[in-house]
Amino acid sequence: MTNKIKAAIIGSSGYAGEELTRILANHSFVEIKYLTSKSYLGQNYSDIYQNFNKIINIKCEEDNLDRISKEVDVIFLALPHGIASSKVNYDVLKNSKVIDLGADFRIRDANVYEYWYKTKHNAKSLLNEAVYGLCEIYYGDIKNARLVANPGCYTTCSILSLFPLLKENLIKEESIVIDAKSGVTGAGRSVNLNVHYCETNENIKAYKIASHRHTPEIEQELSLASNKNIALQFTPHLVPMNRGILVTCYAKLKENISTETIKDAYLKYYKDKYFIRLLKDNLYPETKWVKGSNFIDIGIFKDERTNNVIVSGAIDNLVKGAAGQAVQNMNIMFGLDEKTGLQNAPFFP
Repeated sequence: MTNKIKAAIIGSSGYAGEELTRILANHSFVEIKYLTSKSYLGQNYSDIYQNFNKIINIKCEEDNLDRISKEVDVIFLALPHGIASSKVNYDVLKNSKVIDLGADFRIRDANVYEYWYKTKHNAKSLLNEAVYGLCEIYYGDIKNARLVANPGCYTTCSILSLFPLLKENLIKEESIVIDAKSGVTGAGRSVNLNVHYCETNENIKAYKIASHRHTPEIEQELSLASNKNIALQFTPHLVPMNRGILVTCYAKLKENISTETIKDAYLKYYKDKYFIRLLKDNLYPETKWVKGSNFIDIGIFKDERTNNVIVSGAIDNLVKGAAGQAVQNMNIMFGLDEKTGLQNAPFFP
């Protein structure tokens, strides 16, 4: 590729927007043309995030998509739910590809979206065009897309952890339980008492039990995998760390299926997927081994006593769960190797 991809990040001052800026600043084939922020309008980006001192010299602008779309090749939307659907339209998509890191185009049924998110969807006509951007599953569709819905962090980890089991019809669909834990950045950068230091330090808690908005997204994709309507139990927890998602998924096997058969199912779908690391026996996924990376680590276990399968997955919620996956989607959409700009090793400690 001779000409660089011109990119705009709408909502660049949030955690996902900042992580996206960090990754794209080091991407060989990308030029960041616009950074927008409603809260920091007119300020230099490196004054908001001092880690970009001497790296990025761009002032935050207004998010005028009609104008910006005429000057860039791709627009990343890192906005709260309910906003993207009022900004993206056919005119914008004629000019530029769009990757939405929010929830507005993830749910295929507008009624389901409006029920769970308690807001009106303003671009229902685009839902049939939007491609769900889970790269390891929808690579071919993403390649030809102009509007991609970047999956959520809990959903990415949960779906990839369970997908082969449902695709191969190995588990009882009604038995799925997902126990999920997230670092505090998953709540965003806005002021919120629930994620203040004193509220989260030395504490772990469940929240939004049986009501978390990622539930229908997980059910939608696993239902498509199994060709059955999936209803599952999803319980998220907040843990006192900055980054990371750890999910532990439980399900009842349909019959006495061997451990090797289970592992073969994962190899069938993930053997050639670079960003999926299937762990060796007796290794358990840990968030510290994926931090700062676009990898998901998956561990697969069979409990012989209960005939349950237990699958654990770990990702960095800001990378594979948000910005990294968005860049992976962009790479696919523009015909690049999907690993481009994403091959840095996880950072440790």
